[in-house]
Amino acid sequence: MATLGKGVEYALHCLLYLTDPAPGRTLAVGDIARFQGVSETYLAKIFTKLKKAGLVRATLGAKGGYELAKGAERITFWDVAVAVEGEVRLFECWAIREQSAIYRGKPKPDWGKRGPCTIHRVMMDVEAHIKAALEAKTLAWLAQEVNRKVPTAEQEQVVRWFSGIISST
Repeated sequence: MATLGKGVEYALHCLLYLTDPAPGRTLAVGDIARFQGVSETYLAKIFTKLKKAGLVRATLGAKGGYELAKGAERITFWDVAVAVEGEVRLFECWAIREQSAIYRGKPKPDWGKRGPCTIHRVMMDVEAHIKAALEAKTLAWLAQEVNRKVPTAEQEQVVRWFSGIISST
């Protein structure tokens, strides 16, 4: 079965750090990669896709980095998945019913021309549910859930870590 790749997970984790930045503060991909323990090269490719999709914007220079291009409440998990993976498809219909031995070389029956087959219809319904679920969750929701779950002391430690990296460059 098709899955969303690790790039979507990396993107969501990394975008979380951009949801509540200090005014005028950006985060460099290298700093985020070191914090997360992931490849900077791979993460840079993900951020290029996020930028192209209009989810983040880059600031150049010594203090440059990335920030959200719009409010965290306006960026959905679906937006991130599509930015990183492209349009996500769970199912591709191969019209196998038309290859049945009784229809080979003959015109398709009228009932077979009316809409997608039942299997395809079910799969389209599943895709719609997945898309709706991912569209219902935003980066703002994610930040709220994490802030509720993670102890304040640990949240402060994350802020101090990023502040130390930023102030030392």
